[in-house]
Amino acid sequence: MKTENRTPLNWFKSSYSGDEGGECVEVAVAAPLWSKSSYSSNEGGECVEVAVTDAVVCVRDSKDVSRPHLSTPGASWSHFVRYATRA
Repeated sequence: MKTENRTPLNWFKSSYSGDEGGECVEVAVAAPLWSKSSYSSNEGGECVEVAVTDAVVCVRDSKDVSRPHLSTPGASWSHFVRYATRA
């Protein structure tokens, strides 16, 4: 069987599923694919990663990916990028 590159999935068990077996339901949500900023280096300092989904743009600190990330609608992110890159 050929393996394809696919978006990783995060699985969540239903709150109605018990640990005793029987009927269990799990739902999968596509995990965002994170991209490191081209301004970030491997030498520490300020590092930012961005993930774009159908609904939002996610931003996180790449030095500590276990911390929460910021999620914003795509239009808001576009506005921020235009503002931040003005000369």
